[in-house]
Amino acid sequence: MDRDPRAPWAPFQLAAGCCAIAFVVLLVLALVLDFIAPPPVDGAVPTLEFIARHKPGYVAEQLLWTVPNILAVPVFAALFLACAPAAQGLARGLALGGALVGGLSWALILAIPVTSRGSLVLVYLSDRYAGAADDAARQRISAAAEAVIAENNTPAVAGVLSAAGILLMSVAMVRGGFSRAVGWLGIAAGALGLLAEALRYLVPALYGGYGLLMWAWFVAVGIVLIRLGRKGRRSPAARV
Repeated sequence: MDRDPRAPWAPFQLAAGCCAIAFVVLLVLALVLDFIAPPPVDGAVPTLEFIARHKPGYVAEQLLWTVPNILAVPVFAALFLACAPAAQGLARGLALGGALVGGLSWALILAIPVTSRGSLVLVYLSDRYAGAADDAARQRISAAAEAVIAENNTPAVAGVLSAAGILLMSVAMVRGGFSRAVGWLGIAAGALGLLAEALRYLVPALYGGYGLLMWAWFVAVGIVLIRLGRKGRRSPAARV
C-alpha cells in the first residue's frame, strides 16, 4: 500500500487546524468587545479619555486583535505541507510563496504597535495624560497620541501581504486539486482583501466584506486540516 506523504505531518496539521479555528474565535471576541464599547479612531483627547474610562475592556480588545495573529503562521505552513505532495510545477511554487508571504505577514503584524482599532501604546499615553501636571504636559502627550492614531489609520504593508498570501495559497489549492472549494473561497477573500487595502478609505465597506470572507476561509481551512490530521493519525504511515 502506498504511503501518504502527508501522514507523518498529521499531528501538526491537526494542531494547525485547531489554530485556525481559535484564530477566528478570538477575533470574533475582539469584535464583540468593539461593539460593546467602540473606541474612537481619531482625535487624541477623546481617545485618551475613552481609554481612561474603559481601560480593562480596551486592553483586552487590543490584545485580542494582536496576539491571535501568531496562530495564523502554522496554518500556512500546514497548508503548504498538505498541498505540496499533489502540486506540481507552478502550483507547488504558488503554495511555497503563499506559505512564506502569508505566514511571515501574520508574524509581522505582531511587530506593528497598532491594530486599526487602537493601540496598547495609547494605554500608556492615557495614563500619562490623566496624571499630567499641567496643560503643557497634556499637549505634549496628546501630540504623541496623534502620531500613534495617524499610524493606526495608515494602511500597513503587512495587511496587503496577508491578503496576497491567502490568494497565492488558495490558487495553489485550486491548481493542485487540494480542497478546491476552500481554494475558491480563499481566492475570493484574497482578491477582495487586496482591493480593500487599496481602497480602504474610499470604499471602507470592502474591508468589512474582506474580513468576513477571510474568517470564513480560516474556519474552512481549519476544518479541512483537522479532518486531514485525524485521517493521517489513523493511517499506518503516520505511526511508522
